[in-house]
Amino acid sequence: MRLILFNKPYSVLTRFTDPHGRPTLKDYIDVPGVYPAGRLDLDSEGLLLLTDSGSLSHRITEPGRGWAKVYWAQVEGEPSPEALARLAAGVLLDGQPTRPATVARIEPPAVWARHPPIRHRLTVPTSWIALTLHEGRNRQVRRMTAAVGHPTLRLIRYAVGAYTIEGLASGHWRNVEVK
Repeated sequence: MRLILFNKPYSVLTRFTDPHGRPTLKDYIDVPGVYPAGRLDLDSEGLLLLTDSGSLSHRITEPGRGWAKVYWAQVEGEPSPEALARLAAGVLLDGQPTRPATVARIEPPAVWARHPPIRHRLTVPTSWIALTLHEGRNRQVRRMTAAVGHPTLRLIRYAVGAYTIEGLASGHWRNVEVK
């Protein structure tokens, strides 16, 4: 069973082909027979797991019981304790509450430069939060932070289960043992 950790750059599709010629996993990973376990949006960065095992992929992504995912989100403004509490308790998305999450303010992480960089506004500060989710709805972190009045400007998935992007430069990958 093979497991690959990939630090996906901004603007790379989490598939191996694209009829429109956009950057894909094929531009970074030349390993036959592996596929992404889950997804990471085009405008998100960070940890993506790839495996050749359908059962492992299912364990990673199973709704409600898959591996926890930790995201670092640079958000517009400075969320109040009340906004963070709302994120932690769960917000309504499409009429359904999100599952409870772990949420904390964090210092700006030492991460790679993004190309293109995020937009900066002179009158609106930004801050960073860490969110640990146990579900994976479409664009969930972005929709959650927007719902509490702090749109996400940059989103990095830091961890999936016990695996992190520590020591893994953007656009690089490595094989790991399954824990």
